[in-house]
Amino acid sequence: MLPPDEIRISALRLITHIGVPEAERAASQVLEADITIRVAGRFEAMSDDIASTIDYAAVAARLQVIAAERPRKLIETLAAEMAACLLDEFQAAGTTIELRKRILPDTDHVAVRLVRGI
Repeated sequence: MLPPDEIRISALRLITHIGVPEAERAASQVLEADITIRVAGRFEAMSDDIASTIDYAAVAARLQVIAAERPRKLIETLAAEMAACLLDEFQAAGTTIELRKRILPDTDHVAVRLVRGI
């Protein structure tokens, strides 16, 4: 059996207010997300029709809105909300999300990664 076909969005920039201390949430931050969307069908069956696939431009725009809509303490919370959106609103068969935050000294970033669906 073949693995599911995937759409990937790399290093999507998300502007949000996030962090455990209130002072950290006060200023906007830019997070980066790598999004993998597993589709239910095969690309060959889509007949070159946008209605047969998941519109990655719409996905990127929607995820940016979710990130900006309210402050959160945890990047884990934001990642879970993004995954739920992909499964519910875009009918993705599955998704993998890695969300990165540049916050700790002496590191490039911290990240959370979640896998939902197939």
